[in-house]
Amino acid sequence: MQYHENILTTIGDTPMVKLNKIVKGVPALVLGKIETFNPGHSTKDRMALKMIEDAEKAGLLKPGGTIIEGTSGNTGMGLAMAAVIKGYNCIFTTTDKQSKEKMDMLRALGAEVIVCPTAVEAEDPRSYYSVSKRLGEEVPNSYYVNQYDNLSNREAHYESTGPEIWAQTEGKITHFIVGVGTGGTISGVGKYLKEKNPNIKIWGIDTYGSVLKKYHETGEFDEKEIYPYVTEGIGEDILPENVDFDLIDHFEKVTDKDGAVMTRRLAREEGLLLGYSAGSAVAGLLQMKDQLTKDDVVVVLFHDHGSRYIGKIFNDNWMRERGYLDSEMTAGELVGRKQAKEFIFVKQGDSLGDVLNLMRDKDYSQMPVMDDNYKVIGSVSEAKILSKVLENPTQNGEIQVQEVMEEPLPIIPEDMTISKLSRYMSDKQKSIIVQDKAMSYHMLTSFDLIRCL
Repeated sequence: MQYHENILTTIGDTPMVKLNKIVKGVPALVLGKIETFNPGHSTKDRMALKMIEDAEKAGLLKPGGTIIEGTSGNTGMGLAMAAVIKGYNCIFTTTDKQSKEKMDMLRALGAEVIVCPTAVEAEDPRSYYSVSKRLGEEVPNSYYVNQYDNLSNREAHYESTGPEIWAQTEGKITHFIVGVGTGGTISGVGKYLKEKNPNIKIWGIDTYGSVLKKYHETGEFDEKEIYPYVTEGIGEDILPENVDFDLIDHFEKVTDKDGAVMTRRLAREEGLLLGYSAGSAVAGLLQMKDQLTKDDVVVVLFHDHGSRYIGKIFNDNWMRERGYLDSEMTAGELVGRKQAKEFIFVKQGDSLGDVLNLMRDKDYSQMPVMDDNYKVIGSVSEAKILSKVLENPTQNGEIQVQEVMEEPLPIIPEDMTISKLSRYMSDKQKSIIVQDKAMSYHMLTSFDLIRCL
């Protein structure tokens, strides 16, 4: 029988995959190191286990102890997974810019998660760095991991990730590209590869709002470089000890938008559902493609899985709110935003009294009229009904819809954009019908459109 003793022994030996469509125009062979095949779906599994095991050997982490760490999510996932197997508790601090999915997954593994503000300096007592450090001092029988300065982080990648990449490329790798956060991955892999071949270029991907690139180029820690950014998992407002700047040949900065858009392209063009830093890494590669030749072999490491970002990068609304999507919202997407999606209609024989009550309850000023075969044959409006009722105030229960029925509401396809959809709205025309691909109907009102805009 073939099986593992526990989930931790499945960490490592992740595959290398050739990129095709998305790197069209890049002269080199580009390979992706897909770290999502680790059991926690990120490269952080490697260093999380290494840091725990080294702490155990050093007597810093004792049975029944509590692991404390500040994390953007992935390191926490690796630590929490190891803690489950080894019998430890976990308390993690994170920032409010991290995706809800990351926090929920940490809690699913039994960890306590404390959310701290992003827009504060690292030294601020409210920062996730400061809070985790303080808890490490206050909680009995605890171990503060400190992935930024814990050199077991980069040692894990020197011992495993680097050798894997060298073997998988048969030593032909010429460039290694990866997003830089704690610095463990780029420094551990970079050290191993440089020892094998000092000519291999190590390129780090940074983000705007981070200090790493300028510090690498000038030796100056410039606080003016620091400002909030959306990209997750890379960039720093501190200088982690794990970053060995001497090993890194170049830092390339990538915007929040370019990283997010490229992450979505990786899914749609390569079938790779990956995290934010993967898009940033490929965007950085394309920015530097003119420095590559046909004889080069480039390895881009992809840190984590796209499931952590379903509510953000892979959510059209989130992308549009930040101006990352150039395409307009469609009628179908607008329908999807509505809480009440039931299609409400009336029939010719319904009484005006019942229809008025329905309009009041649903807050509609116009409603479609359908026949027994569920075909739209007309519409009724609040104004027309009110006019008829005022003519016969004591008989509104006897007057039927067919006596005030007007032209049918416009029916539009779900893929119509909002700018085109708005042409159907006017002072008199306050509602339209959207028909989806399943031939089902949905109502949109002018208020739905206003609320969206």
